Amino acid sequence: MGPTPADHRLLMNVAYRLLGSVSEAEDAVQDGYERWYALPDGRRDGIASPTAWLVTVTTRICLDTLRSARVRRERYVGQWLPEPVPDAAHWTSQQPSSRAADPADRVSLDESLSMALLVVLEAMTPPERVAFVLHDVFRYTFAEVGEIVGRSPQACRQLAASARRRVRDARGRSVPAQEHEHVVTAFHAALETGDLDGLVALLDPAARAIPDGGGRVAAALDPIEGAEQIAQYLLGLYRRQPDLRFHLATVNGQRGLVARDGAGAALAIAAVAVEHGLIQRLWVTRNPDKLAGWS
Repeated sequence: MGPTPADHRLLMNVAYRLLGSVSEAEDAVQDGYERWYALPDGRRDGIASPTAWLVTVTTRICLDTLRSARVRRERYVGQWLPEPVPDAAHWTSQQPSSRAADPADRVSLDESLSMALLVVLEAMTPPERVAFVLHDVFRYTFAEVGEIVGRSPQACRQLAASARRRVRDARGRSVPAQEHEHVVTAFHAALETGDLDGLVALLDPAARAIPDGGGRVAAALDPIEGAEQIAQYLLGLYRRQPDLRFHLATVNGQRGLVARDGAGAALAIAAVAVEHGLIQRLWVTRNPDKLAGWS
């Protein structure tokens, strides 16, 4: 039996979390399939699990891509953010795995899709990121991870533990989806009415907005810090483009915002982190190369 549609969903789910880029994930998965179909028929027939073979090969491709991407991203203009994705169901559609893992180490597919966690993953070394995603998210054993990345199970355990510390140190208080949606909905209403005081009241005084224009469009090169500064910045976008409208949308599995022009074209995607009833982070993607999925 060859690869199935479920295999493709799994591979895209793994590759996107490893790379933080839909286009790079698609390239890695396509490369994996090309290697599969390039095998002699007898060799393919002898592979007991095409799924396991494809996950191994695609992960190794992703590992190579991550190593080269670190160099490219050092030359990136401004802040580099993971590519935001819509349609959370597509990215969390893989059925829960029965693979053994310490429940304390588990990260749900929904949580692993959040922009907050993807940003933390960007700070990891490529081997840490692979060990964490495969083990803590997709439930592969350390022996299996070791086979994939060419390291001992103990080394993979240590990599995942190091990655887990990074996540633990960066993770804020988890809030219920209803609370998150309530805050973002109120923020959207304040944006639409130009309510500066309302925006400031919903932003943590130490909030940060991280823009990503990639040098392709006008965007701040450094994070914008402080509630009033962020509110002024967002309202200033209306003055520069009067037909701009913000819309509520699902961004990486959570309620966020999409800014569109009068023709409906997506100009920016904002992923949002909420804690203690206030917005802590806004990750604002404006690089048009990362907005293809939002047209």
